[in-house]
Amino acid sequence: MPDDAGHRIAELVPPRVMGLLRSLWERGHAAWVVGGSLRDALAGREAADWDVATDARPERLVAIFPGSVYQNRFGTVLVRSSEGSVEVTTFRRDHVYADHRRPKRVTFSDSLEEDLARRDFTVNALAWGHEAPRNDEDPAGPRLVDVVGGLADLEAGVLRTVGDPRLRFDEDALRLVRAARLAAQLAFEIEPETLAAMRESAPLVQHVSSERVGEELRRLLGAPRPSRGLALLQDTGQLAYLLPELARQVGLPQNKVLGGDCWDHTLATVDAAAAIAPGDVRLVMAALLHDIGKPDTLQDGHFIGHDDAGAAIAERTLRTLAIPKAEAQPIVQLIRRHMFQYEATWSDAAVRRFIQRVGAGQVDDLLRLREADNVGSGLPADDGSIRALRDRVQRELTRGSPLTLADLAVNGDDLCRELGIEPGPVVGRILKRLLESVVADPSRNTRWRCLVDAREWVREAGEPAAPRASPGSA
Repeated sequence: MPDDAGHRIAELVPPRVMGLLRSLWERGHAAWVVGGSLRDALAGREAADWDVATDARPERLVAIFPGSVYQNRFGTVLVRSSEGSVEVTTFRRDHVYADHRRPKRVTFSDSLEEDLARRDFTVNALAWGHEAPRNDEDPAGPRLVDVVGGLADLEAGVLRTVGDPRLRFDEDALRLVRAARLAAQLAFEIEPETLAAMRESAPLVQHVSSERVGEELRRLLGAPRPSRGLALLQDTGQLAYLLPELARQVGLPQNKVLGGDCWDHTLATVDAAAAIAPGDVRLVMAALLHDIGKPDTLQDGHFIGHDDAGAAIAERTLRTLAIPKAEAQPIVQLIRRHMFQYEATWSDAAVRRFIQRVGAGQVDDLLRLREADNVGSGLPADDGSIRALRDRVQRELTRGSPLTLADLAVNGDDLCRELGIEPGPVVGRILKRLLESVVADPSRNTRWRCLVDAREWVREAGEPAAPRASPGSA
């Protein structure tokens, strides 16, 4: 690590965080930047969510920073400003952990070293700042503190727990999942003793809430190569507890160019999706779950209906992981539709029906998922058909072809008023039939033509309709 690391950090710390540090220093308190943002800054990565540790007690922090909020009994205060919020936590020591997740009791401390010694991984146990001034003179400038060898591990690209790994994982089982996530995000190797402890401690992840697992999984899937972390979850035995339906893919044979089993194909597809759409966690999640239905549908070497079965399993899995419905439903739909078969002989109407089924806002995601699936199968991302279909879809969207009820030249009120029918199911049926008609032939999407067709269908169905309005007068 360069000798000027401390100066580089000073340049990288956001103004709102530097202002907060200075406020504490000027009032006689120790204050240090700690945690993942400091780690990332030292590694040359973009840092976010800066955290501060201090000897100031929570009530003192609330007094110094009006409008701040004391968040929890662990000494964390959220300091708000117009530029953003910063979590400030009082130095503490943890006591007995009763549930493999949270300490039963914490006590506050005046020692930075004691606070760093309780943290999870050495690369997260670094601090930059300085102590409270001991006299009226200006304190020494900020410095970097490393009491557990975090800098050496950061340079070597190694993830190692602070102290005994078995004790660290027993204290907080979420650290097991976090280790896999950090290994993927940072492209780090797990230190051998830590890795061995992960394997021994894997059953402890059953104590972690599904919501926290979901949060860690989403962050893992945002990594450049998510397979690194996912493979660790499987290799250490965590996957069987966290995502048992995915764990069933291990050893499931597949006839793919790349060879390997279904799990290998999933890992390759996930990495391909991350490369095709960097940072698009929704697409990568769809890639992770796209074949989750295969173990349940294997018959004579085929996976008939695994798309529909997988969509149902994925929906349950995402619900369990507390993924918001607005985020989960598009993923489920991508899985349900991912086995589409495009032919160059498709008519324009067939392309419009395809867009209708998938949803205009989802088509590009579906095509990107197919590209990732191809790569995960050892094939070119696009054999020409994906590009051709994407071009045809874009042409229809550019034309403004009618695809939804909102695109119709008439609505339910028009039908009731012009045809003299009462609101009810019959109106819905007519609108649906009109939409089918104009998707097949967009030239029919005029007010006059739609009302003519609607009146004819009402007459054919024997529905009562008043003759008072005529399409010709519309």
